[in-house]
Amino acid sequence: MSLSALEVNALWRRFRIAKDSKTRDALINHYAYLVKITSGRVVTSLPPNLEREDLISVGVVGLIKAIDQFDPGRQVKFETYAIALIRGAILEMLREEDWVPRSIRDNVKNLERVYHRLEVKFGRPATEEEVADELGITVDDLQQLLVNTSRASVLSLDDVLMGSGGDSGENLHLADVLADETSNISHQVERVERKRILALGIDRLPDRERLVIALYYYEGLTFKEIGKVLGVSESRVYQLHTQAVLRIRGYLQRDTALFQST
Repeated sequence: MSLSALEVNALWRRFRIAKDSKTRDALINHYAYLVKITSGRVVTSLPPNLEREDLISVGVVGLIKAIDQFDPGRQVKFETYAIALIRGAILEMLREEDWVPRSIRDNVKNLERVYHRLEVKFGRPATEEEVADELGITVDDLQQLLVNTSRASVLSLDDVLMGSGGDSGENLHLADVLADETSNISHQVERVERKRILALGIDRLPDRERLVIALYYYEGLTFKEIGKVLGVSESRVYQLHTQAVLRIRGYLQRDTALFQST
């Protein structure tokens, strides 16, 4: 049975005061849908050694952590905060499992280098024809490579934000970029700068790739729904999304390195 907004607010007030397990369970039940949605968006194709229930279980741990740690004073919607922690917990499990084949990792690195090299050469984002020519393959082969890379690995914009957090080597999770008045000022500056660089990277994308990013990450549409909006197949949306993320990963890595060296 779904709860009204008033009932949910009452649960939060009660939980902040008492921190009792019964109220926590009620909040978990209410927000459980976030785990299902997020797990489906993080991994669209499961590796053979994992079940969907594995992702759900880890996602629930992230949801519980979000409920226990949520601070309304941060002026962030709980759903936004929870999705960040759920996604982070799932990605962390996948990294520990290390299920992505070495060949896929090599493909991602190679594609990132090619996109960067051609953009430097042309002074603009490279077309698919130019990338395929650089790789010595057909455009059809490139498009299939992009689909396979996206489906076989956790290649998402959220993962872009989870690169090195500085000299310490600590990972920067999506939840970490949310405002936290208690954090070190230098860390806040770096996170703000990384968000600025990410926004600039998105602005540099070709129009269609930028639209895919906006519809997927900001409007919450699935690849299938985006395909209907654009009038293309779901596989084509996979290709556009993968190209966009590969470009942005390159932008973020290079521009962040420049920022840290100044």
